[in-house]
Amino acid sequence: MIEIIETFAPSDFDAFGSMIDRPAEAGQRQFYSDWLGGQGLAPVFHVNNVPQASLPFTLTKLERHPHAAQCFVPLDVSRYLVSVAPSLPDGAPDVAGMKTFLMPGTVGVIYAQGVWHAGASVLDRAGAFAVLMWRGANDDDVFVDIEPTQIISRGPRV
Repeated sequence: MIEIIETFAPSDFDAFGSMIDRPAEAGQRQFYSDWLGGQGLAPVFHVNNVPQASLPFTLTKLERHPHAAQCFVPLDVSRYLVSVAPSLPDGAPDVAGMKTFLMPGTVGVIYAQGVWHAGASVLDRAGAFAVLMWRGANDDDVFVDIEPTQIISRGPRV
């Protein structure tokens, strides 16, 4: 069972990638380009329409992309869950070390190259994300089944 992290600093996500947020001041730019790209790969941009999930939520699968980062920017999302896991020495996901963050629909995420993560899970209503990643390697989508892992919240609102 994994409890949702509702209050956190963006640096709490640093081991898994980066959060995408608007700059603090009008007229400023925040660049995320260093996360993107990959040798011999081409950019792919698409939009996902994700059905509503409800809590408690059960994860049965994780994925990673060994050759490129993956960027999710909410287009029309109320709130969503981001579940990430470190890797064990053999490269398998460390489900015991998994973390789930409750994200507002105004902040996106970049999963770093090779980071284990769950598919998008939106709360409150269906939602849409713009997705950008680089593709071209035949083995860049790695999926593994995991023991059913329940995502819960002890907070009053989730």
